[in-house]
Amino acid sequence: MDLLRLTSVGVAYGARQALRGISIDVPAGALVALVGPNGSGKTSLLHAIAGTVKPQEGSIHLGDVPLTALDATARARLVASVPQSARLPEGFSVAEVVMMGRMPHIDPWRGSRHHDAAIVAEAMQAAGVESLAGRQVGYLSGGEQQRVLIARALAQQPRVLLLDEATAHLDVNHQTSILGLVRALAQQGRVVLAALHDLNLAALYADHLVLLVHGAVLASGPPAQVLTAELIEQAFGVSVIIAAHPCHGTPLVIVRDR
Repeated sequence: MDLLRLTSVGVAYGARQALRGISIDVPAGALVALVGPNGSGKTSLLHAIAGTVKPQEGSIHLGDVPLTALDATARARLVASVPQSARLPEGFSVAEVVMMGRMPHIDPWRGSRHHDAAIVAEAMQAAGVESLAGRQVGYLSGGEQQRVLIARALAQQPRVLLLDEATAHLDVNHQTSILGLVRALAQQGRVVLAALHDLNLAALYADHLVLLVHGAVLASGPPAQVLTAELIEQAFGVSVIIAAHPCHGTPLVIVRDR
């Protein structure tokens, strides 16, 4: 199975160092979540993997393939990203937006083929939006739009799926629905790395957490190992109590009364 490996990755924006010495492994088959305070480097790390930001140091490999050595099209055949609350192109149907995910694979001189339409149909079914195929994306709810973005990413047939706060601004029903889908996609054998803001949702759905603080890894491991009162206070500057989730036994982070 695939393994995404980052070794001593550093990213800077001018004089500001966004990531320093990031070394993590993201195996296929498990949902790995990036957690940490705002500005800790979660989005920069996803951009470095996707290729929209170039690391100044270190390496990023998918198996034996050095992702940083690939051009944009070649990398898009391997890595797909689901952004946070992206603005979908108005006037397009769901099926048309999902077909956009096939662009890295389509010969511009020959256009899409029956093969591509079949992959798009499969991606919409996997993301649970097949019944919305003819709807214009501008009329969809936030949760539906996020599922369309996931379908578009799946249409790329990526080996790596990146999600940047894909559940932000969604109600709890859509949050749990999206994360349940993402976890299922990981369990099907994909490399899945998701930046998550909600620690309790991360504990509930992720198999492994990477806690980033000031652009460096503070802790990495199963949720129970990372979500401790000491580490959370060190990372976020708040005092918390860690309890067991009454239904699932996963860590439950409770902020102490002020």
